[in-house]
Amino acid sequence: MDRFTLLETFTIALDEGSLNRAAQRRGISQSAVSQQIKQLETLTGQQLLHRTAKGIHATRAGDLIYSHAQTLLSGYNRMTAELDALEGSVSGTFRVSVNSFLGRSVIGPMLLELNQQHPDLNIVMRLEDRLVDVVREGYDLAIRTGRLGDTDGFGRKISTLETVLFATPEYLDRETRPQKPEDLQRLKFIQHHEDQTRGFFPLRRGGQEFPAPVQVGFTADDPDLIMRAVSSGTGFTRAPRFMIEAQLAAGEYELVLPGYEAPLKEVFAVYPSRRTPDRRRDLTIENTVARLEALHRPRTANSPVRPAITA
Repeated sequence: MDRFTLLETFTIALDEGSLNRAAQRRGISQSAVSQQIKQLETLTGQQLLHRTAKGIHATRAGDLIYSHAQTLLSGYNRMTAELDALEGSVSGTFRVSVNSFLGRSVIGPMLLELNQQHPDLNIVMRLEDRLVDVVREGYDLAIRTGRLGDTDGFGRKISTLETVLFATPEYLDRETRPQKPEDLQRLKFIQHHEDQTRGFFPLRRGGQEFPAPVQVGFTADDPDLIMRAVSSGTGFTRAPRFMIEAQLAAGEYELVLPGYEAPLKEVFAVYPSRRTPDRRRDLTIENTVARLEALHRPRTANSPVRPAITA
């Protein structure tokens, strides 16, 4: 068996954390997966995996081989993508990193539809609330909100989301509703770890900016946990309006300082190179922008503004 196949099976096994799940993805038996990994261990002269009751984990040698294998496989996938682009086809393995709230609400469902439209396309989507390096970690595309972070890839803004400050009516009844930006200091802010406030929010009204002091009371990297904290009356938070539109309409949540505009949240697409054509990437970005445009239209004081692709 060729070494490329062995490396691919090995990386899939570690990605899945299970020989059984790796076998399902590869369409072969679990014993075949185990045998391929043993062949790779024989070729390298190293033990590559620790097997436990909870799954598999890489040894130090396994981590090293996994890192190099990702680079090799990513390069191969980009090569096949360029070949596909010459023929206008959409196929091959496409690795995408997306944060949780966009992945669950927008991009995940869209990628499922894209996968159905292109049977030869194998999409691997990771929900990760961290800033990944698309080059070093072998991703074809990452969709990020807020900021790009450090990466060797190329990033561009593809959309802008309106955000709002909100809490439960019960929390605002208990703590008293703020009437002006400086009143926010009386409330506790539930913060996403990527959304650092640095002590204040730049709120806007009538073309003027008002620095609103913020008291952080809880920080987490899980959007579901943040929403649970808000729902339990722990404090208030900030999120894209489209995410909570239904809860606002039902009275479960209430806007905080509704007369002021919270900061906009930018959405970025990050990929290894702008010079490498990739129809899969282009389709994903185009469909992401279309979904965001359909779900949400950012507003200014005078007129609606649509999310726009920018170079």
